[in-house]
Amino acid sequence: MSAKRKVPAVEGLFTFDAGEPRLLGSRCGGCGSYFFPRERELCRNPECGEADLTEVSLSRRGTLWSYTSANYKPPPPFVARDPFEPFAIAAVELRDEGLTVLGQVVQGIGLDELHAGMGMELVLEKLYEDAEQIYLTWKWRPVEEMGGS
Repeated sequence: MSAKRKVPAVEGLFTFDAGEPRLLGSRCGGCGSYFFPRERELCRNPECGEADLTEVSLSRRGTLWSYTSANYKPPPPFVARDPFEPFAIAAVELRDEGLTVLGQVVQGIGLDELHAGMGMELVLEKLYEDAEQIYLTWKWRPVEEMGGS
């Protein structure tokens, strides 16, 4: 039996490097603002409006700004565990860009293990699988220190 192939659950949101995944965003050449997900048309900054956008790999690490729990099963197209288990959601301010990105926290980390100001890093984790493939998504994981990229 061959091993299942690992693929992104949604193409274009992150680099597919299990060791150092990064979110893919955009940077405006006019005002320097960063965006996630990527913007391809115009700067989202209402005071700018430039069309000079460059795709960038965003910081893997940041600071936990806020967090909450999803205690109900989200509707499709969200893929929930069966049976549903509540999960933590984090708002992480990226270290280099100052951009705050929302995302799930890795499985097994509950609200009691999170606190504002702690370091977080981006990792890939299984979202679901079918007969041929394992679909991965990005999530946040607590880290001790804020070194690295």
